[in-house]
Amino acid sequence: MTGTKTTQRKAIAVLGAIAAAAAMFASGGAHAQVKIGFIGTLSGPGGALGQDQYDAFMLAVEQKGGKLGGVPVQVIKEDDQLKPDVGVQAATKLVERDKVSLITGVTFSNVMMAIHKNVTNAGVVMVGSNAGPAPIAGEQCSPNFFSTSWDNDELHEAGGQLSTDLGYKKMYVMAPNYQAGRDAVNGFKRDYKGQIVDEVYTQVNQPDYSAEIAQLAAAKPDAVYVFYPGGMGVNFVKQYRQAGLLGKIPLISVSTIDGSTLPALKEQAVGSITSAPYSPDLDNAQNKQFVAAFQKKYNRVPSMYAAQSYDAANLIDSALTKTKGSVTDREALRAALKSADFQSVRGSFKFASNQFPIAPFYRVDVVKDSSGAAFANKGKIEVKTRANLASMCKIRS
Repeated sequence: MTGTKTTQRKAIAVLGAIAAAAAMFASGGAHAQVKIGFIGTLSGPGGALGQDQYDAFMLAVEQKGGKLGGVPVQVIKEDDQLKPDVGVQAATKLVERDKVSLITGVTFSNVMMAIHKNVTNAGVVMVGSNAGPAPIAGEQCSPNFFSTSWDNDELHEAGGQLSTDLGYKKMYVMAPNYQAGRDAVNGFKRDYKGQIVDEVYTQVNQPDYSAEIAQLAAAKPDAVYVFYPGGMGVNFVKQYRQAGLLGKIPLISVSTIDGSTLPALKEQAVGSITSAPYSPDLDNAQNKQFVAAFQKKYNRVPSMYAAQSYDAANLIDSALTKTKGSVTDREALRAALKSADFQSVRGSFKFASNQFPIAPFYRVDVVKDSSGAAFANKGKIEVKTRANLASMCKIRS
């Protein structure tokens, strides 16, 4: 009988210890592990973009000893394959089965549009590090969504302003036919003050642009503005060069020639002008150590996708520091994220009311160097007209 009571006491003690540990985990105790889901395009023509996002995020985690905010983190990676339905499946798995507290990444806007409501309505906080569909920055904004990149409109408003500043009177505009491509053209037209000779939409992941390039050459614009991320950009720029147009009809681009595509293009991209939220030669201490660490670990120059994802990791780190590792109080977590108390590789950074960044854009040229080609920051772009999507966002806790 005594043995039975002893056994019962031991069982109660064990159950009590388990309950205490569970309570500590749930409350974000000092030794709790925070689960973070990462969704990105990691395969196919856009795979380099998502890989840059993932690698930079994990670099930040590694630099902090496998922790963010002093708390061990488990990052669960999912490849959306640039397919919205696959993205929905990945998000559902992370939320319902893996029970993540935050989701980061997301490379393409069509995937973001498919998963955004499902994730944020489930009470899971998202820290997007690339895709910025205009609707999510405006009327469809959520208190559970933060971005460390930009909204699609403002990204291309900068491109339109740059084209105006360069004095081009007639522009030919091209983009893939999906959410980000349509946002690109709308944003560009808002700040470009000249004539749009034509706007052409091509298929997502289209490999051959020879017919479209022949049409634009015949139109004889002053310059061409394109938005072709990932492998689309590599194919377009190579074919533009092969057609003898690069250097003849100036090429202005956004998210086309960047750190993810320049290694495949090298000298073929020299002479191009880009409008960008980031350049690896930005002169601030956080960026200098990031570029050095990224190059040392991955043997390549970081792209804007990497920079934005590194910022996302450091933003989460700053928030978890403020909440002492707790993720259960969503209001406190959101307030900590909103304060943006971290050093961005982009320089100045704070959130607008829609929880998208207020951060600068730059003219970045592709120049020849000893490695073949490199980026050279030529200064900030002063955007004069903005959609101000934040004014359409009515965030309620």
